[in-house]
Amino acid sequence: MKVLLFANTDWYLYNFRLPLAEAIRAQGHEVVLMSPPGRFSQRFEQSGFRWIKFPLSRRRLNPLAELITIFRLVQIYRRERPDLAHNFTIKSVLYGSIAARMAGVKAIVNALAGLGHFFSNDGVKARALRLVIKAFCRLALPGTQVIFQNPDDLRLFLESKLISEDATHLILGSGVDVERFKPRAIESNVGNRSVLLAARLLWAKGVAEFVEAARLVRESLPDAVFLIAGEADDGNPAAIPHKIIDQWKEQGDVVLLGHSDDMRALLQNVDVVALPSYYGEGVPRILIEAAASGLPLVATDMAGCREIVRHGVNGFLVKPKDARELAGAIRELLVNDARRAEMGRVSRRLACEGFSEEQVINETLRVYQQCLPGEQISRSEFFVKEPLSLEAQSTN
Repeated sequence: MKVLLFANTDWYLYNFRLPLAEAIRAQGHEVVLMSPPGRFSQRFEQSGFRWIKFPLSRRRLNPLAELITIFRLVQIYRRERPDLAHNFTIKSVLYGSIAARMAGVKAIVNALAGLGHFFSNDGVKARALRLVIKAFCRLALPGTQVIFQNPDDLRLFLESKLISEDATHLILGSGVDVERFKPRAIESNVGNRSVLLAARLLWAKGVAEFVEAARLVRESLPDAVFLIAGEADDGNPAAIPHKIIDQWKEQGDVVLLGHSDDMRALLQNVDVVALPSYYGEGVPRILIEAAASGLPLVATDMAGCREIVRHGVNGFLVKPKDARELAGAIRELLVNDARRAEMGRVSRRLACEGFSEEQVINETLRVYQQCLPGEQISRSEFFVKEPLSLEAQSTN
């Protein structure tokens, strides 16, 4: 069997879907990766995968140029002749589905990892583009299998009659390695308390609200440290301008770390993770990584965030765009060591029970098997591991 995985950035494929590619390959199947070029592209070949460079603009709206893009995809699918095409993120899903069907690909699987900027923005342009996207969905999705990361997105597509129920699957998130992301060995009560936001620097990720919450918290807790890990996403219409980022650096209420290559190590050195996003999330990967690391969470009461954050149990859910409520929730965790530790233990348990990499990969392979019943696609032994005991979950 030959599988082609297609996403709109090499960053997404490398950080979120490389374990899936490794699991498919471990069963003896061929895997080809395709994305626009970027700094992660060379890492695919270092991992032993063939990668196809496919430039794909996320801003362009020229109908003729977009049509040419689809026909270029058709040529690639005809040349590669995959048995199964798996598309990730909305533009790759729409264009990849149309092209793969035109090229005669036997099985097409689409993963909607959240609905993104245009479904979270109420501007006139965003509303108009939502209508265009929905029209494209009615053209592209029939005959494909679609994986959703949260029930809210699935319900929206069903109620909008964009897809039939028998073609949908719910797989929570893209999974994390719960044996790699673990709680730190010793909870220290010495030193400054730190809060982390890890996200692309987009307005809809709630970065501005986080900066304001940092200012409010530091009025009463001046030693609290607020960290932002992430870079400006210049290809995204919702990117925060660099001049605003420079202003935040000068104000000094947050520390901007830029891109982090080792999120596991970063999570070992913070006390709370916050994501005040009002973006169209799937299930945010950073919240699952933080939960697996035994940390309490603060997030907005939005689709996707609600799947991993249980209000008052392993963290707090706050209203979107409300910096004051966000600050109150963060402060509550910073000043209460016992509550923070208990919520962290619950976070760890939730991550292990419902969001592990093994679960997500094996559920995805089951979708593949449904699409290609004649192929030998089984639960991947490459990722089957003994479940962690509750004692190990709370002490590792």
